[in-house]
Amino acid sequence: MKHLCGNLTFWDSNLTKHTDLPDLPACFQLSVLPWSPCIYLWLTSPFYILYLKRNNRGYIMMSILNRIKTVLGLILWIVCWTDLFSSFHEMSQNQSKPPIYFVTPLIVGMTMLLATFLIQYERLKGVQSSGVLFIFWTISVLCAIVPFRSKIMYQNGVEDKLRFTTFYIYFGLTLIQLILSCFNEKPPLFSSVVTDPNSCPEITAGFLSKMTFWWFTSMAIKGYKSPLENKDLWSLNKQDSSELVVPNLLNEWEVEKSKAQSVKEQAAFRKAGPDAEPNHVSVSPEEEEVLLSKRKEVRQPSFLRALLRAFGPYFLIGSAFKLLQDLITFVNPQLLRMLIDFTKQSNAPLWWGYSLAFMMFGTSLLQTLILHQHFQYCFVTGMRLRSGIIGAIYRKSLVITNEAKRSSTVGEVVNLMSVDAQRFMDLTTFLNMLWSAPLQIILALFFLWRNLGPSVLAGVAVMVLLIPFNAFIAMKTRTYQVEQMKHKDDRIKLMNEILNGIKVLKLYAWEVSFKEKILQIRQKELTVLRKTAYLSALSTMAWTSAPFMVALTTFAVYVTVDESNVLDAEKAFVSLSLFNILRFPLNMLPQVISSIVQASVSLKRIQDFLSHDELDPESVDRRNNASEYAVSVVNGTFSWAKQDQATLDNINVMVPQGSLLAVVGHVGCGKTSLVSALLGEMEKQEGQISIRGSVAYVPQQAWIQNATLRDNILFGRPYVEQKYRCVLEACALTPDLEVLPGGDQTEIGEKGINLSGGQRQRVSLARALYSDADVYLLDDPLSAVDAHVAKHIFDKVIGPEGALKGKTRILVTHGISFLPQVDNILVMVDGRVSEMGSYQDLLKQNGAFAEFLRNYSLEDIIEDDEVTVHFDTVEEEFPEDALSNHTDMVDNEPVVNEARRQFMRQMSIMSNDLENPKKMSRRRRCSERKHPESPTEKKELKVDKLIQAETTETGRVKFKVYWEYAKAVGPFLSLFICFLYGCQSASAIGANFWLSEWTNDAQHNRTQDQVSMRVGVYAALGISQGVLVMFSSFTLALGKIQAARKLHQTLLDNKFHTPQSFFDTTPIGRIINRFSKDIYVIDEVLPSTILMFLGTFFASVSTMIVIICSTPIFALVIGPLALIYVFVQRFYVATSRQLKRLESVSRSPIYSHFSETITGTSVIRAYGRNAAFVLMSDMKVDENQKSYYPGIVSNRWLGVRIEFIGNCIVLFAALFAVIGKDKLSPGLVGLSVSYALQVTMSLNWMVRMTSDLESNIVAVERVKEYSETQTEAPWIVKDKQPPPDWPPKGDVEFVDYSVRYREGLDLVLRNISLKVKGGEKIGIVGRTGAGKSSMTLCLFRLLEAADGEIVIDEVKISEIGLHDLRSKLTIIPQEPVLFSGTLRMNLDPFEKYSDEEVWKVLELSHLKKFVSNQTSKLELECSEGGENLSVGQRQLVCLARALLRKTRILVLDEATAAVDLETDDLIQSTIRTQFEDCTVFTIAHRLNTIMDYTRVLVLDKGQIAEFDTPTNLIAQKGIFYGMAKDAGLA
Repeated sequence: MKHLCGNLTFWDSNLTKHTDLPDLPACFQLSVLPWSPCIYLWLTSPFYILYLKRNNRGYIMMSILNRIKTVLGLILWIVCWTDLFSSFHEMSQNQSKPPIYFVTPLIVGMTMLLATFLIQYERLKGVQSSGVLFIFWTISVLCAIVPFRSKIMYQNGVEDKLRFTTFYIYFGLTLIQLILSCFNEKPPLFSSVVTDPNSCPEITAGFLSKMTFWWFTSMAIKGYKSPLENKDLWSLNKQDSSELVVPNLLNEWEVEKSKAQSVKEQAAFRKAGPDAEPNHVSVSPEEEEVLLSKRKEVRQPSFLRALLRAFGPYFLIGSAFKLLQDLITFVNPQLLRMLIDFTKQSNAPLWWGYSLAFMMFGTSLLQTLILHQHFQYCFVTGMRLRSGIIGAIYRKSLVITNEAKRSSTVGEVVNLMSVDAQRFMDLTTFLNMLWSAPLQIILALFFLWRNLGPSVLAGVAVMVLLIPFNAFIAMKTRTYQVEQMKHKDDRIKLMNEILNGIKVLKLYAWEVSFKEKILQIRQKELTVLRKTAYLSALSTMAWTSAPFMVALTTFAVYVTVDESNVLDAEKAFVSLSLFNILRFPLNMLPQVISSIVQASVSLKRIQDFLSHDELDPESVDRRNNASEYAVSVVNGTFSWAKQDQATLDNINVMVPQGSLLAVVGHVGCGKTSLVSALLGEMEKQEGQISIRGSVAYVPQQAWIQNATLRDNILFGRPYVEQKYRCVLEACALTPDLEVLPGGDQTEIGEKGINLSGGQRQRVSLARALYSDADVYLLDDPLSAVDAHVAKHIFDKVIGPEGALKGKTRILVTHGISFLPQVDNILVMVDGRVSEMGSYQDLLKQNGAFAEFLRNYSLEDIIEDDEVTVHFDTVEEEFPEDALSNHTDMVDNEPVVNEARRQFMRQMSIMSNDLENPKKMSRRRRCSERKHPESPTEKKELKVDKLIQAETTETGRVKFKVYWEYAKAVGPFLSLFICFLYGCQSASAIGANFWLSEWTNDAQHNRTQDQVSMRVGVYAALGISQGVLVMFSSFTLALGKIQAARKLHQTLLDNKFHTPQSFFDTTPIGRIINRFSKDIYVIDEVLPSTILMFLGTFFASVSTMIVIICSTPIFALVIGPLALIYVFVQRFYVATSRQLKRLESVSRSPIYSHFSETITGTSVIRAYGRNAAFVLMSDMKVDENQKSYYPGIVSNRWLGVRIEFIGNCIVLFAALFAVIGKDKLSPGLVGLSVSYALQVTMSLNWMVRMTSDLESNIVAVERVKEYSETQTEAPWIVKDKQPPPDWPPKGDVEFVDYSVRYREGLDLVLRNISLKVKGGEKIGIVGRTGAGKSSMTLCLFRLLEAADGEIVIDEVKISEIGLHDLRSKLTIIPQEPVLFSGTLRMNLDPFEKYSDEEVWKVLELSHLKKFVSNQTSKLELECSEGGENLSVGQRQLVCLARALLRKTRILVLDEATAAVDLETDDLIQSTIRTQFEDCTVFTIAHRLNTIMDYTRVLVLDKGQIAEFDTPTNLIAQKGIFYGMAKDAGLA
């Protein structure tokens, strides 16, 4: 510097530090200050220009702002160079100046030119607000303030007037530039901002707004005023959208694949080398092999590389921020050291203290801003990663071969999308910790070593020892979690079965035994929970007392190792703040490593999926060659997978343009495979296929999208009214539209759930017909529809006169009746074409085809006969399908009339139990056809059928809910927990105060004599804190388990006591959700949230207390800060809660659309709709990201605001410490400021936890809501219990009895009065909806009387307990329900009966042979719903139950479709013999079973129409006679 400055001084500590009016020396002012902004700009601009070159946003028009900036830049350059020229001028006048006067103006002038260039370059590249220049102007102004002040101070003698003037001009202009750079330019021309009505304000936000996330405030306010909706969300930034992200990733992946490909090819090429030239053997063949195998292993295309190349550069920006933040973190402890040092010196100037306080504030602020920028970059990278991976998987799934599809199920692939992509997303936030954590640890240790020397190692040893302890706890917790999940799954499975069969449980009065089973599982679950809770209490203790233990060991070792070591405030508190910094990376490292391991597993899975083989698009020749054949296959051999043997062998098919070819053959002979081969879905091993023109395809299993009916038919083609109507007409869909609630705008559920099989097939056919293709491949479209519909479709669509005449059609069919009308028939046998020709030709040949006809025609005739009998089973969901077609058939065909009559009888037989609303609506509709009801009645029906929508809470959670939870925990326990937390904070504060006292000893030199006492008390206080933490965690664990048990118990009790009507109107899924999701939240999520919340809350409070104790004036500031805090927190919680909801709502469509696509890939490909579906998927992903992105930003927004408050606390703590310096000991200053430095973290977490607490406490509310639904009558009424042998005779009397299903509905039975003597056998018949089932439900009081009563053997049943009543009656229900468990449990859940009795019953119910053949005999495990028994066997099990109970009164709800005639006869005969002396009520569907009963009760519209012996009734020629005649019994 001597050379540059000549005789000017560069540094003089008397002038700077030790004075009340500090100033910087002249040389320093001329060199370092003006150079620093210049150095910054020259270092950053090359990178910045490169960045701008790559990211061009379009071009901004010249604006006034821009012109002013440029002009000012040029003036600045002129001003600087004026200085330079004046120096030259002085030199020519022989006034020699030091070189510094030439160098500085030159450098500054050049820099101003560079800045001016950047202003223009940014404008051309579309930058609206520049961070680089903003920082440059800020540094310039800051550096110019010092000379500004000193020039004023020594202004009395200004000898250098020119430089004095230029400097002030320079200062003024830089200040103006700084102010101008806060403003934004207009958006670039043609940018999305201009076109998009709801664009994200981030794009146009200025630099400051971006750094502080100010642009998000508008949404926070909107979310606070009213709950956010989808329309309030901003559209996604272009560069985050799938449209850009996915192709980017896929390109990189293609590059990777082609690289791997070329390496393989090179290897193959090298292999051929040595054989070609035997004389040139430089490498022995063995070595060559080894080399090759190595080479081969190396290159599998690596998806990781593709990801790094696609997303790496953007992520690196985030990493750069992280590096900066890590370095700045360590500035504060150094400043703290200086501050403590400052309070020690009595004569230190005050301005130094103030500047330290503001420097602390400044570094904290900088750290906050940088940290959140880093997070923002990481999260956005994660978001893009997820978009990219989902997009890549989706696109791949559309083109993978069938072989590949076989290797991974739909569920697995959906998992790739949801779980694995999510893992990557979570990892990106932590990834930087991999290098950042070791860096922080090394830096912290370095500073600690400087502070305390080797005794630091003692503290570090404690930290390192804690790591395996925590790891062990984590391992144990994981094993417990797995166990917990198993119990939870068992409980939910059982609960699901119970709810599905709740009606049966009620009828048999078995609730108690099943409740016991659930509670047993729950008990196991809670035991595991308790273990986990204890473990987590231990780890919480380790986590909170770790920093203390570390400090204790370090300080203790430090003072005892060497007599001369004195612990003063500086050493103690600086070390404490460094230990606090250390705590985070040490805890994070294990987490990061485990999540990296998880992600690498995911990576492998994704990579394997993306490396699957793809279908060869060239396997089918689609060129329009001019041959007369529309479809031709020559010598084709096809298989489903490359290495399988051929499924189709040597196929030769020529289909002329416009002809109809039928493909027939036995099941599994390769008909469908042939169609798939034509679509190019199979591996072509040899031969060639060509198809002329476009293809439409109707698969065997209709594939229906979750969209409206119209969309399913249009399938992306434009809507043409005329054409569309014709298509519906031809496919016989018009009548169905009248039945569907919304016509063709009806939303169709996933997999076409609300259409019957026949309707689905016809929609699929309509789609093909509408697509107007050249070649139609129809894979057995007529099998799922009824015979007459099939005929209609063949005539109207497929046949020679149909809508498709003149098109080429290939029809796979089983229907013999259509074959005479086709042009050609192709007969397949075992994957080969056995013969081909017209119907007549093939008959003459008398080959395979003739035999096929002989086999089938017989069955066909039988089928025609049975067709009506099968209606009930085929059209399970909606018989209107059949009905509507019956009504529009012509009446003059006697066959049809007969069929219709039979059909109507079938309809009346259909059950009418009210199990699910769907069946009910079906029944009601049928009855509407028979007797049109008045419109009002119809309206009511509609209302009654609707399932109530689930209520979701919006807005704030009421205090009552928190109180509910506290009550469940136990009010005293709750208070005690808070008290313990308070004590623990108190002991922590005590320990730290003691430490500050101890450090003050150093000043008064009373050190040595008290060391052991100081260490002892410090240790005692700290350890008591640890113990209290553990206690409070334990009590919290006890409390949470108590609450979990209580809430689940009340929910379960209530659900078992809930009347049947509740289960009819509430979807089971909703109840199960309470038992699974909400109980899970109460068990596991809520307590940990509460734990964190209490922890952070007390930490924040204790900080305030400490600061107020040391500097009471701080209390004044707390008010305003708390206000801001609450304000920000309310805004954040309201907005983020709603954003979370929106995000989870928009997430599921991605996956459901995906699984739907996978099942329909062949259809999508056949119609060539790949691109459209990819677009749909992208839109769904973007829609989800649209609500996810503001969610991330809201966290950043909150972070910056809350940390600002924390930084203010640091500032005030330091300021007040400086002000009250004379009264304060250095120990107290260290204490209050080091506490303040920690507070930011706890404030930030406290808001998060408040928000989580609000979202999770809702679970308590939801469980509570379902624990308080109204209950049925009590199970046992103590003073009204009937005698144990009741009913002795079995007389049943109905007195003026009426009943309705639910409040507000019509009566189902009206004023019924009848008497039945004990032992009578009564048959109950009547049309559907006449109230037959209701009669039986009334006996069991599943329906309570509207008025009147039922009396059984002198006891009014309405007065006794439900279990007393139900256990004395027996029912054999219509649909046999079994529960998973042993067979023995299904017969006798209370274990009342001996094994002999059970075996005897099994013998009577004809099950003995079956059961004794099983290895486990009575312990035979029934699967869920009894799936492993046939329906007939299940019916027999129900009979066995009835025989085992053997009560006086038996109700038999006769099964219709389920049981074959044989089983039915078995049941009837057993009942006749075994229940001879009992009263039997039978709801009959087959009249022949009740012809020999004592009396028959005929119901009509809920009233008794006829009641007499069967013979009398037939003689009366009334309703019964009509029925009997229909059945051929009269």
